Amino acid sequence: MRNTTEEQQGRKSVRDLNIGESGVICCLQDPEMGLKLLEMGCIPGTEVKLNSRAPFGDPITIIVNDYTLSLRLDEAETILLK
Repeated sequence: MRNTTEEQQGRKSVRDLNIGESGVICCLQDPEMGLKLLEMGCIPGTEVKLNSRAPFGDPITIIVNDYTLSLRLDEAETILLK
């Protein structure tokens, strides 16, 4: 069972979304990964929608800025939602 600071604050990450569910990006947790995600369009204030999950749950695809982006779960966990 995970017990992260974000869960204690009630924050969700992209990893926590269900298929078809949307959220608005609040911030990016990992500075190194954050730069990569920013370059791919995951900018705070942008809406993201979980599009699909692979058969074993990893990777996932999200829709951001009208395109589909594939992420590993550890990457998706660093994208916090409002």
